Amino acid sequence: MSETNSSPVAFGTGGAPTAEVAAPHRYTAAMAADIEARWQDFWDADGTYEAPNPSGDLAGDQAVVARPKKFIMDMFPYPSGAGLHVGHPLGYIATDVYARHQRMTGHNVLHTLGFDAFGLPAEQYAVQTGTHPRVSTEANIENMKVQLRRLGLGHDKRRSFATIDPDYYKWTQWIFLQIFNSWYDKAAEKARPIADLVAQFESGERATPSGRPWDELSAVERADVLSEYRLAYASDAPVNWCPGLGTVLANEEVTADGRSERGNFPVFKANLRQWNMRITAYADRLLDDLDALDWPEAIKLQQRNWIGRSEGARVDFLVDGHDGERITVFTTRPDTLFGATYMVLAPEHDLIDAILPAEWPQEAQGKDAWTAGAATPAEAVAAYRKQAQTKSDVERQTEHKDKTGVFSGAYALNPVTGARVPVFVADYVLMGYGTGAIMAVPGQDERDWEFAEAFGLPVVRTVQPPEGWEGEAYTGQGPAINSANDEISLNGLGVAEAKSKIIEWLTERGIGEGTINFRLRDWLFSRQRYWGEPFPIVYDEDGIAHALPESMLPLELPEVDDYSPRTFDPDDADTQPETPLSRNEQWVNVELDLGDGPKTYRRETNTMPNWAGSCWYELRYLDPHNAGKLVDPEIERYWMGPREGQPHGGVDLYVGGAEHAVLHLLYARFWSKVLFDLGYVSSAEPFHKLFNQGMIQAYVYRDDRGFPVPAAEAEERDGKFFFDGEPVKRELGKMGKSLKNAVTPDEIAAEYGADTLRLYEMAMGPLDVSRPWDTRAVVGQYRLLQRLWRNVVDETTGEVTVVDAEPDEATLRALHKAIDGVGQDMAAMRFNTAIAKITELNNHLTKAGGPVARSVAEQLVLLIAPLAPHIAEELWRLLGHTDSVVHQDFPVADPAYVVDETVTCVVQIKGKVRARLEVSPSITDADLEALALGDATVVSALGGAGIRKVIVRAPKLVNIVPV
Repeated sequence: MSETNSSPVAFGTGGAPTAEVAAPHRYTAAMAADIEARWQDFWDADGTYEAPNPSGDLAGDQAVVARPKKFIMDMFPYPSGAGLHVGHPLGYIATDVYARHQRMTGHNVLHTLGFDAFGLPAEQYAVQTGTHPRVSTEANIENMKVQLRRLGLGHDKRRSFATIDPDYYKWTQWIFLQIFNSWYDKAAEKARPIADLVAQFESGERATPSGRPWDELSAVERADVLSEYRLAYASDAPVNWCPGLGTVLANEEVTADGRSERGNFPVFKANLRQWNMRITAYADRLLDDLDALDWPEAIKLQQRNWIGRSEGARVDFLVDGHDGERITVFTTRPDTLFGATYMVLAPEHDLIDAILPAEWPQEAQGKDAWTAGAATPAEAVAAYRKQAQTKSDVERQTEHKDKTGVFSGAYALNPVTGARVPVFVADYVLMGYGTGAIMAVPGQDERDWEFAEAFGLPVVRTVQPPEGWEGEAYTGQGPAINSANDEISLNGLGVAEAKSKIIEWLTERGIGEGTINFRLRDWLFSRQRYWGEPFPIVYDEDGIAHALPESMLPLELPEVDDYSPRTFDPDDADTQPETPLSRNEQWVNVELDLGDGPKTYRRETNTMPNWAGSCWYELRYLDPHNAGKLVDPEIERYWMGPREGQPHGGVDLYVGGAEHAVLHLLYARFWSKVLFDLGYVSSAEPFHKLFNQGMIQAYVYRDDRGFPVPAAEAEERDGKFFFDGEPVKRELGKMGKSLKNAVTPDEIAAEYGADTLRLYEMAMGPLDVSRPWDTRAVVGQYRLLQRLWRNVVDETTGEVTVVDAEPDEATLRALHKAIDGVGQDMAAMRFNTAIAKITELNNHLTKAGGPVARSVAEQLVLLIAPLAPHIAEELWRLLGHTDSVVHQDFPVADPAYVVDETVTCVVQIKGKVRARLEVSPSITDADLEALALGDATVVSALGGAGIRKVIVRAPKLVNIVPV
């Protein structure tokens, strides 16, 4: 590679470059830009970062394949039109540094990056401008690729793709069909093809729910039966319906006050026909398999809490006056059953309408809190339901909020006391947890206590509270009280023993049983939007869903005239979605031959959620051009199969933000387990090791209205901040365009070079900790690279200054300590401390003066190569090498030089330090004792006193106890 002359540059007091005369061969921003562009071109042309597969079209050097493999991944980026700010590349740079180190330590490294490109922002832009989402998305991808390339990331570009590529989402659709055509066999504890279930029904091995023979059921009845088993199924589900946006929203898109995050429209609960994934079938496995994953404990805890496994009992309460009608509850405290003084149904519960009496019973007369002033129970419940529709689940579950509800007019019978207990409808009970009904025990539950107080309901304590306890629910441990009937007594028993006894009693009488419940709900998998994967499903004239054959995949999105769903009066909850796809009649109604002759079918007009494409993308990286299979089994086994320490297989390192702790990671784990059960992959988990990087924050400056002002234009005077002469407040927050504090990597790379940016982001602090951005501090890493350059190259002549001479012992010790420490830090992703050790070594060479020994310079370049690859390549070439630094061996420390030449030994007399001795690290206890007792300072401190005991802890401590 040729040398380069550069623009003169120096630094002003703020650290920014200023135009001053500089040596013609000094490392400057202009020189860095030239070096970086040339080496990026070289890497692309040379295929430097291409990782060979053991077979297939990406098969390569089998000697490299024989090395230990390392599959390193970043969480999918979304190609935003705003591009990257300096906070975005933090994780990408970290994985790149780690991947480079792994290559240099003998691994075959797969590291690439694709784009999660189906997303709402592109659709919003399409609605506003009429631009097809694909056009804007692809433009954003190209812009992001330019930005990422400038950072020098070592990605295997042959493996990159976007989720919007038909060749990619063909397989997303294919996986959906495998899930649709599967059921979970509880006996085998795995997914099996739906055809196996049909065979069981046909043979009579498994009875149909109705007990009728399979061949007597109509096609519609058979489809309904199978829908109750399929892992992907359509059903009427309670959803967040936003008429103002014309679409259903995910829970995370709804604010705590029950409005849409986008547009601030009211959101209502509505029952709509939606696709769901039966992720609940895998709840136990999703919990159990967490134990073998190398994930942060905080993330595991979030997943465990989200899945929410709880042991308890199912209990049936008969409805008074309704033969055979019963309300089933799940409770974790069946021992408190004697204290159930009322019941509550969620407003969405389907039993409510069946038990409402025509008139208010006598007990409700004069109780306005119970009846809400309504003439009939039906009127009261209808009004309350409408009110509850406007509240989000979060709002309904808020602690200590005023409890609202209405009496249904119906009564249930407590199965242990026989007492009639009123049945209320209240929004603090959700259909999404348990059975959507609770037995209320106000003596032992704070929410029930608050509700009982508001509605004047009785309280019966069933656990003895501590002496003096009064006035509120007691949720602690204690002996059972008030818990006996003619057949059973729990009185005096502890909670665990009482639970066991009451469950046994309920089971014997067929009115309950011990069971396990999960907080986890099935995954709502439909969106009323255009920009998403079309479902490969069609419906016949009877409404039966049919899977498209693989030969008809991918099912591509059609052209539409209008990308927006139909919107309605924001306050009109009684509306239904109308999707953009439904307006393309020619696409919706299609004639197909699915094996029994041409027929007219209707396509599904919802699209998949944007989570779909990111549920399996790690597999496509392995075998990205395979048109005939999801992934070649041999290739999948090589990169992701189980091995020692990784019993479930998976990606070796997955880096991304903690905000994806639950949804994305849980969904991806579910898809992996289904594919594993069906035999398509050998890895039951997608990601073995997970690392959450912190966030780069930035100062936000707000005016007196609270609006952000451009951070770059804010001034500091005497500890206060001003914008346009007016005072502003400064706070630390996210970095982003909306807060007017974004700094782009392009700006920093132009001012200092990409290697400086890489070093600064890695040096800011531990990778998993959030940290504030400070542009002024970037110069510190820039100067490190300038000093490194000067230690190899003469800034005036451009000549290499290293010498072929042996380094002195001090330099050898500094070098090998750095090699040892940097190697350990790189392997543990402690990049900030690795940079500190490299800086220390570089400073040692600078302070030593004179030319640097070639052997030391070369190893220093290799040490910094993963962190600053462009300058490392340039220096490696200037040092006379013709091959790339990327695949060189990482330096190995000589243990003889890593051990300190001497250590400091503290000598204490009566516990006080009296002397410090410089001794060999290998000194014996006997030699150290003799040395300490003969030291002049120690002899003087003893003053002739006799010695009772000497305690020696070689090589660092001697403790002398005088007589």
